[in-house]
Amino acid sequence: MRPNRIRELFAAKTCATMGWIALNSTYSAELMGHAGFDTVVVDLQHGPLYLDAAVPLLQALSSTPAMPMARCSDNNFFEINKLLDAGAYGIICPMVNSAEEAARFVSYLRYPPLGQRSFGPTRVSFAAGANYAGEANDNILGFAMIETAEGMANLDAIAATPGLDGIYVGPADLTLSLHQGRLPPGFDREEPEMIAALQTIVAACKKNGLRAALHCGTPDYAAKAIGWGFDMTTVGGDARFLAAAAGAAVAGFRKLTDGASTKAEKGAY
Repeated sequence: MRPNRIRELFAAKTCATMGWIALNSTYSAELMGHAGFDTVVVDLQHGPLYLDAAVPLLQALSSTPAMPMARCSDNNFFEINKLLDAGAYGIICPMVNSAEEAARFVSYLRYPPLGQRSFGPTRVSFAAGANYAGEANDNILGFAMIETAEGMANLDAIAATPGLDGIYVGPADLTLSLHQGRLPPGFDREEPEMIAALQTIVAACKKNGLRAALHCGTPDYAAKAIGWGFDMTTVGGDARFLAAAAGAAVAGFRKLTDGASTKAEKGAY
């Protein structure tokens, strides 16, 4: 089986960088996969994608150096199995609020006797190489998302879940939930209480031998999070990159041509 590069980086005590896909475009997926990210995640929770769109995106990522991963829309056996069979080397599960939910998630990732994943690796049986069934349990990554007040209250129990590889923090939802809407949602939190919450999650991960991952909005904040002890950070996604670059290009053009436009208008009169 093709090794999981993210596991190799973690074993070497090296941090990893993650990209995000929300656009239903295999061309975009290839661009993201060749951009230098260690892994790229196909987002089925908030991206306008579902399984029929996710499969070709995972295929496109498989032709790049980035490890293909996916965020499922829910802690759902059917969907998680489908994503793994399609070639995802890791799953991020949103809204995990208890140890019971975390254990159920882990069981969907692993073949017996470690879990209840059903055998039928359609695409991945040849895309990942020989002996997939024998090596998948040791290669597939599972990250439970902590993004609610309930999840934070049960953090220690979730982090102690056997077979869980890491915790992925959704800072926007976590902020909304912890502060009941008193703080606006968003990435790259600077509030002391939110930074403390992030560092509490890192400590729980270290205590239980898990990897801590954080969704970030900028490279600067992602690097800061690595300094706090996070092992993997997301520094952006295709839709945000496209919107930011397009906006910056138009703004630059407007700034450079503002004087010319004014002169042209005067000349017309």
